[in-house]
Amino acid sequence: MQLTSHSEKETIKLGQKLARQFRGGEIILLQGNLGSGKTILTKGIAKGLGIGRIINSPTFVLIKIYPVPKKRGNKKVGKQIKYLVHADAYRLPQGEQLLDAGLKEYLGRQDTVVVVEWGERLRFLTKKLTGVKSIRLKIKNNSHQIII
Repeated sequence: MQLTSHSEKETIKLGQKLARQFRGGEIILLQGNLGSGKTILTKGIAKGLGIGRIINSPTFVLIKIYPVPKKRGNKKVGKQIKYLVHADAYRLPQGEQLLDAGLKEYLGRQDTVVVVEWGERLRFLTKKLTGVKSIRLKIKNNSHQIII
């Protein structure tokens, strides 16, 4: 499936729409160049999970963990999800280093959604775990294309 976004607001809405489908245990590997919208899409996912905090890229800290509020209005989707784990492999030459930095303990947990920017460095997870989805983002003709 290929989606096109013409603004940050549209990309956030797409992230919200994706989050509504989550049940827990998802591992989302975001792939794309700098400025392609990985962090913006993650902001939308967080918003879709009911997280009201500011979301920014964890480039220098590698992993950020956001608790998902228990009360999310009338939303019953992903009711068991307690955490959004936002990780960034940009500064790591090998994806395994992110696992050693603490990501491993969250992978596949049914109460957690994991989103990894620069996820192409963790593609090996698709062979080891279920629930891994790759999303490619790219800029084309002044718009963002999101390929799921």
